[in-house]
Amino acid sequence: MVASLSASALVLSGLGASGAAASPPKLPVKHPTAIGYGGAVASVDPEATKIGLDVLRRGGNAVDAAVATAAALGVTEPYSAGIGGGGYFVYYNAKTRKVLTLDGRETAPAAMPRDAFINPATGTPYKFFPDLVTSGVSVGVPGTPATWDRALRQWGSLSLGKAIKPAADLAARGFVVDETFRSQTLDNKERFAAIAPTAKLFLPGGDAPKVGTVFKNPELADTYRLLGSKGLPAFYGGKLAAEIAATVKNPPKTAGTTLPVMPGHLTTADLAKYKVIDRAPTRVKYDGLDVYGMAPSSSGGTTVGEALNILEPLRIDRMQTAPALHSYLEASALAFADRGAYVGDPAFVDVPTKELLSDGFGAERSCQINPAKASVKPLKPGVPDGDYSRCGGTTASAEGPDTEGLSTTHLVAADKWGNVVSYTLTIEQTGGSGITVPGRGFLLNNELTDFSAVYDAADPNRIEPLKRPRSSMSPTIVLRHGKPFLALGSPGGSTIITTVLQTLTNRLDRGMTLPEAVAAPRASQRNTANVTAEPPFIEAHGKSLTPYGHTLVPSGDAFTSAAEIGAVAALEFLPGGAVLAAAEPTRRGGGSAGAAYQIWPRK
Repeated sequence: MVASLSASALVLSGLGASGAAASPPKLPVKHPTAIGYGGAVASVDPEATKIGLDVLRRGGNAVDAAVATAAALGVTEPYSAGIGGGGYFVYYNAKTRKVLTLDGRETAPAAMPRDAFINPATGTPYKFFPDLVTSGVSVGVPGTPATWDRALRQWGSLSLGKAIKPAADLAARGFVVDETFRSQTLDNKERFAAIAPTAKLFLPGGDAPKVGTVFKNPELADTYRLLGSKGLPAFYGGKLAAEIAATVKNPPKTAGTTLPVMPGHLTTADLAKYKVIDRAPTRVKYDGLDVYGMAPSSSGGTTVGEALNILEPLRIDRMQTAPALHSYLEASALAFADRGAYVGDPAFVDVPTKELLSDGFGAERSCQINPAKASVKPLKPGVPDGDYSRCGGTTASAEGPDTEGLSTTHLVAADKWGNVVSYTLTIEQTGGSGITVPGRGFLLNNELTDFSAVYDAADPNRIEPLKRPRSSMSPTIVLRHGKPFLALGSPGGSTIITTVLQTLTNRLDRGMTLPEAVAAPRASQRNTANVTAEPPFIEAHGKSLTPYGHTLVPSGDAFTSAAEIGAVAALEFLPGGAVLAAAEPTRRGGGSAGAAYQIWPRK
């Protein structure tokens, strides 16, 4: 086993290796917007973006840069993503002018019981937070390492080892802690303290790392190097696989913790059998553009696509701000009603993807929007049966409660040849399951909490062995005349869908530039009685939306101190071959965008 992380993992900024005074480390400079040539990268983190850009400058392609950036995010954003999780990879191939996707979603273990989330002592579901999310029972089979390997083998030019080496070096030398990293650690202090290796790594001395100090993770560096030298068998088999399975089945709890940290069901056989799935993307036409997304097991592509089809007949580009926002909120609610009724893992559920994305179904749902009044929520789902009238009927069921975590991360990358990647990856809750694999430096996901808590045979997202839980991740690529125009995505649980939808409508219909569309305040209507909205959105639009009957409530939840919705990373392809990269200016402390050969801003 690799050496465990010692107290030296946290190096105070005032001392160098010799103990002599050294220059204080500085937080990297972030540029939320950049324009240039030769490709571009945008992510939430400047270290990760820089690594991706370095790959492009050395001749790597967009896939190489995306994997390198994602691996770096596993270092600097360990509470949002990493090799203990999964995600969805959307790729535009410039040679074939086709969009291709990889489903690297986590899967339920073969021994996962239907009542896994039910407390046998009470017969009722376990308390969701912090009990269920901090447990072995919430851990699915990770798909991220397999996604990186598959993407590189099919479309990349680098080996897995070369692609993740910069991230391994970053983990070894460390990065400067910012306020987001510290606050996320403190938000999860109770959970992290309950798991011995997690407390040792992320709570040295019992406190979160201080802003401005350097955080090193040599255990993760060693794990990346092992993966790079030995390949996937080193993760999905052998000693590391045995350690992952043992950690899930017997979580290493801190002595005296009051959290139950229930054991899970993942085995070495589950790891050995994991497969990434090549899937056809979703596609809809909107404003003359082709909008491609991720098909089920994600609900992102179907729900964003259906909402766009609902909005298409309304022509919100001709509306003033208030009616346009009203239409956006109502379209989102209708699409979420259908998401809850029909979308799940297609290996277990007959998902009517074609009909959900048909123009006829979109028009039938669109006519149910009252232009002057918000509908009473929750709405009932429609009937995507291929027989559409101008205004069709509904079925009787409604969507259950939303339990998706608000973490996750997203990146976009493009290269000089015109290839593009939009990639969303996650470990689910901020901090995932809270369970660090001892001596390995990475957190395991709690992705199985995305299943419905109570088994219902009619629920497409019911718990079943080997099934992929429904996701809202929505990596998106938009083509104009067969060539890339936009690429975007976001973290944020089920608000990912509304964040991507709102950013698209901001850019395409409401006259905003891409940086403006990313920065604009957000609201999320997911077929609920109230609209979750960022405080700046309420301040800007609350009065104008009140006459429609929308009730706006401030965003934020009991699990985190943040009140932000999403954290977009996006690209826009400009005339003449330039690329505009856009990241968040303030959310999550601000993101980082850059171009391989940058013309603005000047460095």
